[in-house]
Amino acid sequence: MPRTRQSRTVVLALLATLLSTVGLVGVGAGTAYAADDDVAWAVRTASNTFGADRQNYRYTVNPGGSVRDGLVVANHGRKPIELAVYAADGFTTDGGQLDLLTPDQKSASIGAWVHADRDTVRIQPGKSVEVPFRLTLPDNATPGDYLGGIITSLRQEGTGANMNVDRRLALKVRLRVGGDLDPGLSVEGLHVSFDGPKNPFGTSGATVDYTIHNTGNAILAAGQKVSVTGPFGRLGVDAADVPDSPELLPGEKWQVSVPIHGLRPAVRLTGTVTLTPLMTDAAGSVNPLAPVDTTTHAWAVPWALLVLLLVVAAGVALGVVLTRRRRAEAKRREDARVQEAVAQAVRESAGAGK
Repeated sequence: MPRTRQSRTVVLALLATLLSTVGLVGVGAGTAYAADDDVAWAVRTASNTFGADRQNYRYTVNPGGSVRDGLVVANHGRKPIELAVYAADGFTTDGGQLDLLTPDQKSASIGAWVHADRDTVRIQPGKSVEVPFRLTLPDNATPGDYLGGIITSLRQEGTGANMNVDRRLALKVRLRVGGDLDPGLSVEGLHVSFDGPKNPFGTSGATVDYTIHNTGNAILAAGQKVSVTGPFGRLGVDAADVPDSPELLPGEKWQVSVPIHGLRPAVRLTGTVTLTPLMTDAAGSVNPLAPVDTTTHAWAVPWALLVLLLVVAAGVALGVVLTRRRRAEAKRREDARVQEAVAQAVRESAGAGK
């Protein structure tokens, strides 16, 4: 395995663990521990005019504007540590969690706009250090929401060959650039797959697949309702307990697959997905926006019932044919018997006249 690939694997694995610990998706501060507990540090927001007990960083800044803030790093280990400090853009993983770009990946927003006053910080055991940083927006920054993080990183040479370990601890930075906010979600690739029932008179299921696309410039989650109906809106079944999607950054997509049970093969089905965009404001309140409906159609031919009807029809036809054959045979025998009786009577009459 190449060196870079091996290192990336370790970094991502540790990052996932650490981010879960510190709560990049909700909790603001946390602690990272080395395996032997000799290295342990925590991060939190600085206490200043933005507040004294923040879980993460939230800003609303107009293009060309800037803010200054601070990150407090505390050493809870038993020896001095030196950490790298940098910012990176965020993204949503396939598992629905927030993650941050690694140092070898180029950031275009938060990671490019946030700059710490120093690239590294050295902290003695039991001490803490505040690292000031500045967020500066370019004049042509596009209005909308952005998400990233400011990261502390301890890179260590591993004991194995070609193995490096990068332990990262970060706080989330959520930014809204002033201007027109245009939130929007769409459903793409909506498709209904019907599973025909084996029992001709039974019900079956279907799977509704689609992709949620954040087409606007605001960070949104989506409340989801999925239903399938037959012709004229009859025989409808709603999917139960479809969870909200994770928050998606502008431009991101999220694939969804929803099973539905109890459907009857009504020849033609209509699948409907209703998304309710959920936008979180600066105070943390979630506000639902106008829902968006998308529909598609799919065939649901009752093959098992058709096969049964064909078998029944074939049986009826066969019965009719056999009945006609039996009647024809009986008539033929009766005709033969009558002819024989007539012939016998004629022969007896001729013998009596001699």
